[in-house]
Amino acid sequence: MKILSVDDSAIIRKIIKMAVEVIEYEFLEAGDGEEALSIIEKDYCNISLILLDLNMPGINGFELLKIIKSDDRFKNIPVMMVTTESEKLSIIKAIKSGASHYVVKPFTMEEVTKKMFEALGKGE
Repeated sequence: MKILSVDDSAIIRKIIKMAVEVIEYEFLEAGDGEEALSIIEKDYCNISLILLDLNMPGINGFELLKIIKSDDRFKNIPVMMVTTESEKLSIIKAIKSGASHYVVKPFTMEEVTKKMFEALGKGE
């Protein structure tokens, strides 16, 4: 199974990749919403989790979350927001829009690994 990281920061994608390797999932990455949508449309049957940044050029995280959750093909893929947005309103908006978890940058590899396990329904 695969985990998709959608973030315009290559450094964040690299940290997430290391965490994904620890839990032995295949890693997919996209630098923006358009690229992510293309990957999701091709491989949605094999994607177990999407880690999604909010602030990206083009299609932002909220827009992509809305697209994912409104499409019957993808709506059951859990989405974990990974962002610098720590304001309570952004967190509430993301959860109400269908995000299952929310991680605020900066984070440790251990923290994101734990959250991925939770989002995948595997506990710790």
